[in-house]
Amino acid sequence: MPWFVKIEEGIVNKSVFDQYIPAHKAYVEELIARGHKAKTGYWAEFGGGMLLFEADSIAEAKEIVAQDPLVKYGCVKYQLHEWRIVVGG
Repeated sequence: MPWFVKIEEGIVNKSVFDQYIPAHKAYVEELIARGHKAKTGYWAEFGGGMLLFEADSIAEAKEIVAQDPLVKYGCVKYQLHEWRIVVGG
């Protein structure tokens, strides 16, 4: 299965953003349970973060990202890319 990465930047104030973090974490746990090998985290140096996951296609990856609570509730702007692993896959 191909890997995909959603690189995100917060676009709401922290108090609003933080309201959706528990739902985002639960969604990532659901992705893991469904076999997408998802991982999520944030940048230590500045605002923003990343979601890394496997999906069958770019279409499925877009649907996965669309259902992320941080996206559904307008907390982030993001870029979605297919990540092609060269070494370590």
